[in-house]
This record gives sequence, C-alpha cells and structure tokens, in this order.
Amino acid sequence: MSKQLGFLHNSEKCVGCRGCEIACKNEYQIDATPQWRKVFQLHEDAFPLPTRMFFSMACNHCANPECLRVCPVKAYTKRDDGIVIHDPNRCIGCRLCTMACPYDRPQFNPAKKKVEKCNLCYQRIDNGEKPACVAACIPEALELVEINDSLDQKTGVLKTLPGLPSTNITTPSIRFIGPKQGKQIRRD
Repeated sequence: MSKQLGFLHNSEKCVGCRGCEIACKNEYQIDATPQWRKVFQLHEDAFPLPTRMFFSMACNHCANPECLRVCPVKAYTKRDDGIVIHDPNRCIGCRLCTMACPYDRPQFNPAKKKVEKCNLCYQRIDNGEKPACVAACIPEALELVEINDSLDQKTGVLKTLPGLPSTNITTPSIRFIGPKQGKQIRRD
C-alpha cells in the first residue's frame, strides 16, 4: 500500500451542524435509515471545563479492517490508497461486518436488505475533488488527509477520543483535534 487516506476531525471547529451527514446522503441518495456518516456529541464528563463539542465519523477506512476480514463473500476490498470499498452487488446482507466493526459504521439498509457504508467518495477523489462531507463542512472541521507518522507527531493530533474503541483493534484512519485543555466557552 502506497499511502493511507483518512479523515482529520477538529472538534474545536465542529459546530454540530450535520452538514457532512446531509452532504453524504445527498451525494449518494441514501435511504433515511442508514447513516454512513454521523455526528456525535462528545461526552462532557470526559473533558475538564466541558463545552458542547461534536465529532463526525464515517467508515474509518482502517489499516486492518475487520469488515473486510469477516465478510464471507469478499464484498470488501482495500485500494492502494487505503480506501475500503464495499461492493453492494456482492453483499448478501449477513451483517457479519456490522457486528465486527468496533465503530458500528457499516450500516444495514432494511429496504435493500444489504449493508452499505462510506466509500470515502473515491470517485470524487479520483477526479481530484474532496469527499462530499469534507467539501460541505463550512467551518472546515473535517479534512481528507494522509495518515502517517508526521501527522501523528503534530501537536494536538489525537488517534482517538474518550469513549471510542481501542485503536489497536483495527488501526482506524481517522485522527482528531480534541478540545483544548482549560478552554472555557460557557459559564455556569
């Protein structure tokens, strides 16, 4: 694999507007039930001087994807750029991938009786465009980045946030800029 593409999410900039969720649904005309991308609120008790902050997560295009490992029909493939692709034509709807993913990102679509997930807008990337969620993020809290050692060594970049599964399970290709310590936005 030549590189590993993934997401960088900045909780300092995210306002929880869900524009990334809507952009994803619009781009792919996704049914109402599955959510390929979802905005979550950070647990306030996990940070000193809590503030209302959010993070956005889709498929993490893991370095060691459990979905790919457990799929009995090989509906998952991993490209040279690290993007994990799901082929709905091969999917039999067994949901093994939904059970195996520690992030709960492959989503079962009851109308289609198949699993669906974010493919990191690989078609857009191949055309030199940003993924729909990144392009729609007005506060620029979501970025497409190459996951590498230099990114991981930058000050303030975190591999995980409190409450998320261990990164040792799948080595997810998402990084975070979490809330800064000691910053107080609201007063009691």
